[in-house]
Amino acid sequence: MQALTSPGSLLTILGAALTVIGSIAYATDSPNISLAGVFYGIPVLLGGLALKSSELPPAQRLTPVDELRELRERPESEPLRVLLKDVTRWRYGQKAHLESSLEALKLWNDDAPPQLLSVAERQVDDGYGLVLHFLCQGVPAERWQAKQERLGRFFGPDLHAELRLISPGELELSLLPGTDVAEPAAAA
Repeated sequence: MQALTSPGSLLTILGAALTVIGSIAYATDSPNISLAGVFYGIPVLLGGLALKSSELPPAQRLTPVDELRELRERPESEPLRVLLKDVTRWRYGQKAHLESSLEALKLWNDDAPPQLLSVAERQVDDGYGLVLHFLCQGVPAERWQAKQERLGRFFGPDLHAELRLISPGELELSLLPGTDVAEPAAAA
């Protein structure tokens, strides 16, 4: 059902309907309707097909929208709220969600980029966190592990990242509140 409600699908359906109505009107000698149907229907249909060809569906949201709403709406949750909104919407012209972020973190492979499969919200103590489930494909888990410390800081202040290998090609990236990094002991 979600695929039918994408902007590309809606434009394709609208364009096809206008084109069919215009063609039927042309065949039945109704020039006013046929003119509008053909002149508007075909470009809308082509635009919808162009969008469909470059469409990236939203990542599956595992947590219901109403759950954890209070935590999500807090000011300190802003970076994760923006990230959640970004990965749960239709994208066009991109190979994968978070493409520019993963490129900046050097966790990108042009031939087989990491694919975000799902996202879940999580309550950690009194804070808000996200768990992102990736299909790693061309980026080995070792490279993710090497960037673990930077991942939390990259997505927002006072965040830390935890990685969990699910299978050889899949991992979970948890972005959690608080740094939990031990301070080096002061010299006595």
